[in-house]
Amino acid sequence: MKAVQILLPIVLLALASSLASAYDPSPLQDFCVAINDTKNGVFVNGKFCKDPKLANANDFFFEGLNKPGNTSNAVGSRVTQVNVQQILGLNTLGVSLARIDFAPKGLNPPHIHPRASEILVVEEGTLYVGFVTSNTENRLFTKVLKKGDVFVFPIGLIHFQLNVGDGNAVAFAGLGSQNPGVITIANAVFGSNPPISPDVLTKAFQVDKNVVKYLQKQF
Repeated sequence: MKAVQILLPIVLLALASSLASAYDPSPLQDFCVAINDTKNGVFVNGKFCKDPKLANANDFFFEGLNKPGNTSNAVGSRVTQVNVQQILGLNTLGVSLARIDFAPKGLNPPHIHPRASEILVVEEGTLYVGFVTSNTENRLFTKVLKKGDVFVFPIGLIHFQLNVGDGNAVAFAGLGSQNPGVITIANAVFGSNPPISPDVLTKAFQVDKNVVKYLQKQF
């Protein structure tokens, strides 16, 4: 019940924002449930639309966001996404959701959402969060959040969350896109496929080439 009470205002805020100034195109119909059947659909911005007469309540439904994500990984966090891939009825609505679970000292690493701003609320624990503005200022904004606190990350800016409490932490995020996307900085730079030339990264980060090669092996 507590999770629902927290999630509802996030969803309403994100929806209100999308209606006022959405990054995704504004819908021209009540809904456009995504479908992969090209014979019975119309292509709209990344997804085909199911015939509205064939839509049902399950197209707008997702269950299980009350279940903790598995944080047994190198960074100690897990993001459970609820976007158009999980709820087909989100197609064209310009809003999505995520649950982030943190182990003690767990980190949601620096990343960006290329297509969405994010509003985050802490349900449990204490998080150190922040984002960095674009070049050339690269100004860092940070805050320590506790249960019930809310913080906003502007679209396309690098941001992160770190659990600085002694126990687990949980946060929920509303995002202003049906498919916000995510680019984790370290993974993209050091774990690209094929790898970026060490000569490029050595000069970009001003470090020894052996350091770059070591970091590439981690991803």
